[in-house]
Amino acid sequence: MTTTPADSTDPHANDADPYGSGDPFADYRGGDFAFTSLVDLADRRFGAGVIAANDEFFAERENLLKPGPAVFDPEHFGHKGKIMDGWETRRRRGADADHPFPADDEHDWALIRLAAPGVIRGVIVDTAHFRGNHPQQVTVEATALPGSPGPEELLASDVKWEEIVPRTPVRGHAANGFEVLTERRFTHLRLKQHPDGGIARLRVHGEVVPDPAWLTALGTVDLASVLHGGAVEDASDRFYSSPAQIIRPDLSRKMDDGWENRRRRVKGTHDWVRFRLAARGEIRAIEIDTAYLKGNSAGWAALYGCDGTPEDDASWFEILPRTRLQPDTPHRFALPEAVTATHIRLDVFPDGGIARMRVHGSLTADGRDALGERFTALGG
Repeated sequence: MTTTPADSTDPHANDADPYGSGDPFADYRGGDFAFTSLVDLADRRFGAGVIAANDEFFAERENLLKPGPAVFDPEHFGHKGKIMDGWETRRRRGADADHPFPADDEHDWALIRLAAPGVIRGVIVDTAHFRGNHPQQVTVEATALPGSPGPEELLASDVKWEEIVPRTPVRGHAANGFEVLTERRFTHLRLKQHPDGGIARLRVHGEVVPDPAWLTALGTVDLASVLHGGAVEDASDRFYSSPAQIIRPDLSRKMDDGWENRRRRVKGTHDWVRFRLAARGEIRAIEIDTAYLKGNSAGWAALYGCDGTPEDDASWFEILPRTRLQPDTPHRFALPEAVTATHIRLDVFPDGGIARMRVHGSLTADGRDALGERFTALGG
C-alpha cells in the first residue's frame, strides 16, 4: 500500500511545478514513514547494487542507490541532454504514427541486489528533481535466490517474482513511500517504471535475516552488526543522529556518521542505547570507536548484557565496567571470559557520541537453531 497519495485519474496530476530558481528542494514533497528507522537493505555502502537495467540513456542506473539526497544542477547538460542525479530512461514511443504512445504493458526495469537477505517493511521511490519526467506509475517485485546470480539467472523464466508494491501512481519531485506487508525473505528486487522516466533514489527498509550457516562458517562474527541481523531496540536520545549507525559494518567517515546525542544537563542521568543481537551468542571481545568525535565524544562508557527478555534492570549484568574513552580513538577490550547474551546495552556518561561498536563472538547452538528456524520459515 502507498502512504503518499497519488491521483490515478489525471496522468499529469502528480507532476511538480517546473524548477524556477533558488533552493531546488524548496517545493520537494517529502513524507514521514515509520519504516525508515529500519536498515536500508539496498544501501550501496553495505554491498547492494543495481546489476542491470534495460535502458539508462540519460542517467545511470547506479545512481539509484547512492547515499544522500539527489543533487540538482540546472545548468548541467551533456551530449544526450540534461544530466540528472538518478536513473533516467529515454521516452518510449508507440509502434507507428497512428499509435504514438507505448502500449499499456510497456515499461522500463532495473534489477537490484540487496546488501543482505531480509524482510522488507517499506520502500521509498524518490523522484527528487524529476518534475514532469518521472514515471507515471511504478511496480516493485521481489525474489530470493541463493548465491550471486547475474541478470541472466534473475530474468530466467523459472524465477518466481512476488509483487510487493503493486502498480501505483507516483508523484514527481517527491518521496513516494510504500508499506510492505509481505512476510518473506528476499534477496533481489525488480523495479519497474511505467512507461518510462526518471527515479532519483530507491530505499528499501527492513530487517536482515542472515543465513545461520554462513555465520557458523565464519565462526567469530560481530553479533551486533546490522548486516548480521543486529538491531537497535531503543535509545535515550536521537537528537543529532541515529544510534543505528553505531552497528554499521563500515568505518565512520565523518562526525555525523555515528550516534551523537544532545548535551545532557540533568545530573545523575546518562544516555544509552539498547541492541538486539543477531541471535543468542557468546561474546568474547568488544570494540568501541569514537572516530571523528573530538570535542563531543562520550566521556565514559559501560556495557551490559541480557540473556533473554530485557524486562527490567534486574535482567542486566555487567560486561564492561564504566571505562574512560578517548576522543577520535578505537578502543578494544578482550573479555576475561566469554559471556552469553541476546541483548546488550551501551551506556555513555554523561552524554556524547559513539561512532561504531563491534560485539565479537559466535552463535550458541540454540541461537543458531533459532536463527535457522526463522531463516527457513521466511522462505525463499
